[in-house]
Amino acid sequence: MKVSIIGAGGLVGSCAAYALQCGGLAREIALLDVNVETAVGHALDLQHGSPSVADQTIVGGGYEHIPDSDIICITAGLRRKPDESRLDLINRNTDLFVQILRDVKAAGPKQSAIVLVVSNPVDILTYVAAGMLGLPTKQVIGLGTQLDTIRFCSLIAEELKAPPTQTKALILGEHGDTMVPIWSSAAIGSLPLEKFPGWTPALANQLFTRTRGSGAEVIKRKGGAGFAVGIAIRDVIDAVILDRKCLLPVSSVQSGCYGIHDVALSVPTVVGRTGVVDQLEIDLWPKEVQGLRASGAALRKTLDTVLPRIK
Repeated sequence: MKVSIIGAGGLVGSCAAYALQCGGLAREIALLDVNVETAVGHALDLQHGSPSVADQTIVGGGYEHIPDSDIICITAGLRRKPDESRLDLINRNTDLFVQILRDVKAAGPKQSAIVLVVSNPVDILTYVAAGMLGLPTKQVIGLGTQLDTIRFCSLIAEELKAPPTQTKALILGEHGDTMVPIWSSAAIGSLPLEKFPGWTPALANQLFTRTRGSGAEVIKRKGGAGFAVGIAIRDVIDAVILDRKCLLPVSSVQSGCYGIHDVALSVPTVVGRTGVVDQLEIDLWPKEVQGLRASGAALRKTLDTVLPRIK
């Protein structure tokens, strides 16, 4: 299968390409960027390492790679300017994203292509992509809270000195301020988190607060996230390539799950070769359901502001 990464000249896109190379599942990885030289340079650098990793083709270029791509991953985006409001940044990124969608559509993607939106605000842009590309809605997925979820699990595991791969906890809702921690199903191995030695409600609040601020913490320390988001992207793309039908907290347009309609946000989602295979309404605590619905309402309010810009 061929994966094309739009915005691969940046930190997120290039880290995603490296993660996919290390995973070894994609047959071809195409790096696309407005700065074609940077994209070709990254591709060359990655290709040099291929003899030690996997038999893959890694190339750089532009939208000529779209027509034969099985998965199109969009990572391009703008950073916040000093003193810029969140809405102003959303508007600028929406304008950029809409142009990218037009270019993708003009290039002629496969009708079976899966589109993975990583650019922020990911839930808003996933909804926009689902409406503009002319593909079945189930084939448009946002990275959603997959990154927040693996951050969450890593911090829980670090605090409790538990194996990260056995630490299971979800973040659902918006990839943003209204994200919802799902404590009701959190566990280490088969042991509910609330029964794990050293667990307290105060620690729960502390860990969720740090998770919600993790993106800002990484930006403050090194300028932007790259490695973990690359891994999160690989989680989703590998699920598509292998048709794993695994449960991931990715963003997609909602049509009734937990009573939420007409916004894109993260719910427990079965991901496979056709994209969104199913959206599962697993049992949650009432306050968690309320949090999800509040997240949907907040996103709907932002959409009502942003959508009039799109013609």
